Amino acid sequence: MSSAAPSDAGAGEGTGQEAHGPAHVPEPTPVPTLNLANMLTMSRLVLVPLFIAALFTGDGTDTFWRAIATALFAIASFTDQVDGWVARRYGLVTDFGKIADPIADKALIGAALIGLSVLGELGWWVTVVIAIREIGVTLLRFWVIKHGVIPASRGGKAKTLTQIAAITAYLLPLPDSAAPVRWVLMGLALVLTVVTGLDYVVRAVRLRAAGRRASGS
Repeated sequence: MSSAAPSDAGAGEGTGQEAHGPAHVPEPTPVPTLNLANMLTMSRLVLVPLFIAALFTGDGTDTFWRAIATALFAIASFTDQVDGWVARRYGLVTDFGKIADPIADKALIGAALIGLSVLGELGWWVTVVIAIREIGVTLLRFWVIKHGVIPASRGGKAKTLTQIAAITAYLLPLPDSAAPVRWVLMGLALVLTVVTGLDYVVRAVRLRAAGRRASGS
């Protein structure tokens, strides 16, 4: 990710520098890899195995441990919403963060889906569809990385939030009467997953084509 741009406020103003040539512009300050935003991202990766351990304790049926697993998933999901904002707000964007953040996201969502499928609470076909989309998008990121980065769309953000809501509904030790709510949330998550995945393919192809035209001009 790019470092914070140097401020030009006051450059050459009231210092007399304009009389002796252009003002000196300081070099951008490098952003350290070990910063708050990246620490939040890494904490999400650390929480994944703890979440899995809690989910499978007591064969996945112990109410207490299901609540613990849900809480760990919620905390990890919260860091997903915060780390990007912190990076942009405080100029802590790094190349490491660009790579680690989507990996941490997919590790968390993937672990939750696989765990629920292993426990027999979620159809494997749902997990496979979402996994194919997420892996495909990751490969597309590397395919176009030298041409630029495709920003997250509103649909992509809605997809992530809906996935989190659906998984949380499945993780919570709710009564059987809550099943329709789970199905609706997961169905909406699946629709958004597929639609935004196709949108990402289109945008990736356009970005790569534009990059190749620019390099050839």
